[in-house]
Amino acid sequence: MRPLTRRLLTAAALTATLGVALAGCAKTDTVTAEDMSLGDPKSKITVVEYASTSCSHCARWHKDVYPAFKAKYVDTGKVNYVYREVLTPPTEVAAAAFLLARCAGKDKYFQVVDSVYRSQEEMFTTGQYREVLLRVAQAAGMDEAKFNTCVSDEKALKAMNDRIEKYSREQDIQGTPTFVVNGKKVGAAEGGERSLAELDAAIAEASK
Repeated sequence: MRPLTRRLLTAAALTATLGVALAGCAKTDTVTAEDMSLGDPKSKITVVEYASTSCSHCARWHKDVYPAFKAKYVDTGKVNYVYREVLTPPTEVAAAAFLLARCAGKDKYFQVVDSVYRSQEEMFTTGQYREVLLRVAQAAGMDEAKFNTCVSDEKALKAMNDRIEKYSREQDIQGTPTFVVNGKKVGAAEGGERSLAELDAAIAEASK
């Protein structure tokens, strides 16, 4: 793999991993200013997705299910959708993508994440991680200097790791993607792709 930057690869040693299940009891999520969200923040239903930009299952869910989910629940204001970052192998790639998305700002965060998902197969097939992520950054209005600064920001990486450790402990996140509706996991404890029908049922139950 061609290095993204030397500093990022050094900092990546700090990343939280999903290989160890972190004990904890599920509870209702409190959305904070650090969270990236879409929909109505005042909605009584909060759907949290724990996902990674280097997770193929997450990319497939966002391609096959997310558009319908977004149209039905997010665009209509029926739910507050929160996306929380998790790092899966190759963790340095996932970390770089998330750092890049946050640098782009809240208004472009989901655009960047979507672009990374759409480019995931290309990255894994060619091994051109840096080149693809740089292209995504440029499409979001960044130049190469800004890109390099973003993906080598060790302070931002530590903050990300702290968030991941906290949420993984609180929700016992064991795999990606994992969906939590009003504090209750949807499906198996280890996570996995969920159909729109499964999310429909979980949202309906939470609405009672």
